[in-house]
Amino acid sequence: MYLLDTDALSNVIKKSPSARLLRKLAETPSEALFTTAVNIAEILYGAARVPHGERYLSVFKEKVFPCLTILPFDLKSAEIHGPLKAQLEKKGLSKSEPDLMIASIALRNNLTVVSGNVRHFAGIPRLRCEDWIGG
Repeated sequence: MYLLDTDALSNVIKKSPSARLLRKLAETPSEALFTTAVNIAEILYGAARVPHGERYLSVFKEKVFPCLTILPFDLKSAEIHGPLKAQLEKKGLSKSEPDLMIASIALRNNLTVVSGNVRHFAGIPRLRCEDWIGG
């Protein structure tokens, strides 16, 4: 069961998406593919910042979002997030708030994060992360 990070979602709609990512997605049942409301917010933000963002967003709405279960940042995710953030800060490991929220949702739902930016999630205890984009 996999949680697709924003960069993995964005890669899918590129003119030349990662062949490895497309292969792995084709091999994975759609019931095993998830993303989060946090990732959707990042995509909406990105679309709002670029020219022709509405076209970009329409591709997500028509072809990407319907293929995924979108998970919320809920109370159980928050209960993971707070102590995890404090634990990482004590170790001197700071993470962006969105990445930490995404990681908390993945941990809460026992999902492996799929990201081309695995370093963003490095050092988070118990979190499984795989790079399907670069290798």
